[in-house]
Amino acid sequence: MKSTDTALAQAARNVVEHCLGIQAGEVVSIVTDSADPDRIEIACALWEAARAKGAEVILAEMLPRKNSGEEPPAPIAQLMAESNVFLCPTSKSLSHTQARRNASARGARGASLPTITKEMVVRCLTADYGSIAALTKRVAEKLSQGSKFKVESELGTSLELERQGRIVDADTGLLTQPGEFGNLPAGEAFFAPMEGTANGKIIFDGSVADVGILTEPIELMVERGVARIVSTSAAAQELERSLSVHGPKAYNIAELGVGTNDRAIVSGNILEDEKVLGTVHIALGNNAGMGGTVNVPIHLDGLIRNATLYVDGELVLDKGRLLISPEPARP
Repeated sequence: MKSTDTALAQAARNVVEHCLGIQAGEVVSIVTDSADPDRIEIACALWEAARAKGAEVILAEMLPRKNSGEEPPAPIAQLMAESNVFLCPTSKSLSHTQARRNASARGARGASLPTITKEMVVRCLTADYGSIAALTKRVAEKLSQGSKFKVESELGTSLELERQGRIVDADTGLLTQPGEFGNLPAGEAFFAPMEGTANGKIIFDGSVADVGILTEPIELMVERGVARIVSTSAAAQELERSLSVHGPKAYNIAELGVGTNDRAIVSGNILEDEKVLGTVHIALGNNAGMGGTVNVPIHLDGLIRNATLYVDGELVLDKGRLLISPEPARP
């Protein structure tokens, strides 16, 4: 049995060599914060793995952000933009920041690893991302063929929304080309629904970003693309507090995603939870980073277990069972 440190180093090598394809001489920035000593250890493991490939590696530690989507300090943003590769094992997500978008636009490839833990690294970042990528691309292809979507669940979720040509992204975990960006752990197909088209009811019953695993569901009503929290539980109140400080735009239905990672489990950490095979997640807040028009400094995902999904009336996810194979069916 390998020690945790050895397993952590193995996972870091998989990230560096296979997920990012880091080469000798590339400038690699690793951005972290002081919120969790384990995250510092993860950042150092990534630093060691990139250094072993001959890269020019810079490890930068900043103060923790208050919420996901808050901008990093200007020097961090500049560092990301001037790197060939950036990796962000942080306490809050930098995915939906202008800093990340600028870095990607300038050709830096990178990954966000918000709230990552050592257990998650060892469980999910040693995965075969070639296989995960194959399935994720197939799911993204199926979602790209539809315009009208309906999400249901046995607890009462009944949400309709429209894609209307918005690009469906495949978060494959393979980020080897200039400007490519995704999460690690990876494994989801997702898009930003057209603003104003979502209507119905959402029942989050897995976990919610910045809240954690749910001991009781959170109910939201959605009208014309804007959510209203109905539940009054402590978790619902915590979600309300996180959103309300950012005004009405924070309640925008920002994303629909389908998980495709068979190594992921529902752990209470949304970074991993939203990747669990056969789950659906809906995000609130910022969608500017995925082709939408709502730019607000917060983006929170909520998980729906055992979901059913229809794409233009076709059943593609049946109570958590994905009806899409990794490879197209042969004639």
